[in-house]
Amino acid sequence: MKQFLVVGGTKGIGLATTQALVKQGHKVYVWARNPISIEGADVIANDATGDLDLSGLPDALDGVVYCPGSINLKPFHRLSADDFARDWQLNVMGAVATLQAVMPKLKAAEHASVVLFSTVAVSMGMPFHASIASAKGAVEGLTKSLAAEWAPKIRVNAIAPSLTQTPLAEKLLSNDEKIDAAAKRHPLQAIGLPENLAAMVTFLLGDESKWITGQVMHVDGGLSSVKL
Repeated sequence: MKQFLVVGGTKGIGLATTQALVKQGHKVYVWARNPISIEGADVIANDATGDLDLSGLPDALDGVVYCPGSINLKPFHRLSADDFARDWQLNVMGAVATLQAVMPKLKAAEHASVVLFSTVAVSMGMPFHASIASAKGAVEGLTKSLAAEWAPKIRVNAIAPSLTQTPLAEKLLSNDEKIDAAAKRHPLQAIGLPENLAAMVTFLLGDESKWITGQVMHVDGGLSSVKL
């Protein structure tokens, strides 16, 4: 049994990850702004963009997953400085604060793994994504920098999904027509499910991926690499 922290583990991909890790028999701690009860997990009220409380965590963590994200799609001329700052704070500085706070616990484990989240929009170049793609591009840079700095003790990787059916994306997938249109933009003719991403997270946390670090894994229905 390993011990993992999932930040933002009560919804969408985070919840699917938490449930998958619990099913595998691991001890899972969840940080959430609005905690809910999750069977088999210890859910702790914590805001990664505020003052972090490390109470309730063990001395050693075998892995950390930072799931919080945003979908702030606007034309560039309508994006305010506050829009950029909010996306930066949640996606980048929340991850930075979390990892700085729990670094001693990661180092206390025999080997540890960190998983962060980017977006397909960083590599693709998509209209109306300037704010979120800028922030997630920084997450990819953070991933590679920490992978170098923390090797060989701690592995650090990121996942860059395309549109996934989560509460965060519900406005974009609010009816069957929108879901069908989004699916058809992907070579695999489907949008992502939280379980698809959770499977990659658990792989990157596990021993099967012990020779993988500093990578951005594209779990995106082929969108970033296959032309229709």
